[in-house]
Amino acid sequence: MLEKLFGFDRKVTSVRTEVMAGITTFLTMAYILAINPNVLSATGMDKGALFTTTVIASAFSTLLMAFYAKLPFSLAPGMGLSTFFAYTVCLTMGYTWQFALTAVLIEGIIFILLTVSNLREKIVNAIPETLKHAIGAGIGLFISFIGLQNARIIVNNDVTLLGLGDITSGPALLGIIGLVLTAVLLVRKVKGALLLGILLTTLIGIPMGITRFEGVFSAPPSIEPIFCQFEWKQIFTKEMLIVVFTFLFVDMFDTIGTLVGVITKAGMVDKDGKIPCLKQAFLVDAIGTTVGAMLGTSTIVTLIESTSGIGEGGRSGLTAFVTAVCFLLALFLAPFFLAVPAAATAPVLILVGVMMMGAVLKIDFTDYSEAIPAFICILFMPLAYSISDGIVLGMIGYVLINLLTGKYRKLTVGMYILAAIFVLKFLI
Repeated sequence: MLEKLFGFDRKVTSVRTEVMAGITTFLTMAYILAINPNVLSATGMDKGALFTTTVIASAFSTLLMAFYAKLPFSLAPGMGLSTFFAYTVCLTMGYTWQFALTAVLIEGIIFILLTVSNLREKIVNAIPETLKHAIGAGIGLFISFIGLQNARIIVNNDVTLLGLGDITSGPALLGIIGLVLTAVLLVRKVKGALLLGILLTTLIGIPMGITRFEGVFSAPPSIEPIFCQFEWKQIFTKEMLIVVFTFLFVDMFDTIGTLVGVITKAGMVDKDGKIPCLKQAFLVDAIGTTVGAMLGTSTIVTLIESTSGIGEGGRSGLTAFVTAVCFLLALFLAPFFLAVPAAATAPVLILVGVMMMGAVLKIDFTDYSEAIPAFICILFMPLAYSISDGIVLGMIGYVLINLLTGKYRKLTVGMYILAAIFVLKFLI
């Protein structure tokens, strides 16, 4: 039954492992329940309604991933796109949040059409194998960087851009304690090491004054103030086209990068280098975005935090199902789940980065025509704070270097087309 529902294979995983993986994924992405309402409410949207919508949209999309795509990935509003929604489209460009939601809805519908036509799958297949491995490693560095930031181990520095935080106290100290503790559990091959690390670090945060429990139960607010609130009068304007294109481009290549990186890490690539169930995963992402816009939230994406569940051993849709159930429980247990501090989940993100860096072993660093574009892709993901920018620059570099050095036979028509589109993206 589990095999039919979730693609569960007892030869590869176990129910206990999948449950642990699902809970681990949820705990590493639970911060979204607090951050997404905070970000989007800056536009004037109802914060309580945003909390409920964030939970429902995430749970719906993740359940769809579990039952339809049968993959261990979880979805939720993307923080980069939520920030673009609130601070660029609404607060900087001056559009209403209803306008922005309409753009997200149109983006979702376009994505459904692109997925059904197999265009998104063709784009993935046009990416060279070297860059696919680089994407996995780049996401590893990126997610580790996010963990270091969340724990305030790495902080802003006006002179050098980045610097080491105060690691002798506060969240940074708790993050380092959790990192050492979780690393020891991993090295000793303790079952559920990542989840156990989060829970123990959360408990250690209580006497340090970082973990604060403020109750257990709460009733979910109504989503009525933001449900299906669209603005149709500007859908054929140049302004709407620009906003939709931006949402579309960033979401497409963030999702492509995440899925390629995470699936490669999970060992789900077939012998021909193709990724099974990719079309289903893309369709889930597209439907999630469309439904999310109706519910009243920004673009739904497959989150890189899904790698925490992969690191725990999750390999089927059962992992996603458990994460979705946790989301639904959070509707009524929000104070409990939100008590887990960012410093307690940061060690898991850092260590998952370690696991994903193994992809660099498959890159031929003796061939500079392969190594340099791969390095560009890996380097720019964390430094530009963008998966899509890493892919874009890596692909442009791959085509230019191989074309200018006479190795054009390695290049396909699809690679040329992608590189040209990426160059136009920067020019536009």
